[in-house]
Amino acid sequence: MRAGYRTIPDEVPVALTYDGTAYAVMMASPSDLADFALGFSLSEGVVDHVSEIESLDIIEVDGGIEARMWLQPAASARNRGRRRAILGPTGCGLCGVDSIAEALKPLPKVGSNALRIRGADLVNAMAALQKRQVLNAQARAVHAAGLWLGQDDLLVREDVGRHNALDKIIGAAAASAISARNGVVLLTSRVSVELVQKTARLGASIIAAISAPTALAVKVADEAGITLAAVLRGEDFEIFTRPERITGEARRHEA
Repeated sequence: MRAGYRTIPDEVPVALTYDGTAYAVMMASPSDLADFALGFSLSEGVVDHVSEIESLDIIEVDGGIEARMWLQPAASARNRGRRRAILGPTGCGLCGVDSIAEALKPLPKVGSNALRIRGADLVNAMAALQKRQVLNAQARAVHAAGLWLGQDDLLVREDVGRHNALDKIIGAAAASAISARNGVVLLTSRVSVELVQKTARLGASIIAAISAPTALAVKVADEAGITLAAVLRGEDFEIFTRPERITGEARRHEA
């Protein structure tokens, strides 16, 4: 055994408050928190559009950070009718949902757009995502999510929680008015149903991930019209749903 130094990732409680009332406390990496707050608000359905948030402030408080948001009157009234208090551990996706119907409520269909990409492009996009994982390069314990829009157009966010990383992408895209309709969501984690749900709300039609999906994630992705490619390591990957959007050689999953 020898002494040494190692970079370890930060993990802090982030309280998301609306109109002065706490809605959730999530454990997250303390970076890109405005993106996280906006993306969480959109993926949770607290707001339907960025314009429904009148103000957003990131404030350090004792023991953590508060993302303090004030909503437009209509959104505020809607939120009061569904407000709930949740505590989200790292990687929490559906924490606090109190019914099966709420957990599996219908998703928007991504539509039958004409997006087609080569399998080689997926491989290159994932390689680019991993090269741009600044936090993970230091700590080796941080997830990333990306939104690839072709060529070198790649939006990347990192977090100790995989769901948080995708929420940060959703928020960053919304803040910059970036459409995900012709984009690919890239994930450095397994694909759970919550990540599929967030992708559907983002409007992207393709998910590509390093690890395998759950059975429910495959089912929900197919129902939402999303192409799901996973186990993407090196030049190999498998396609689980809607294979028509990906051209070239790849293994098709057989249920």
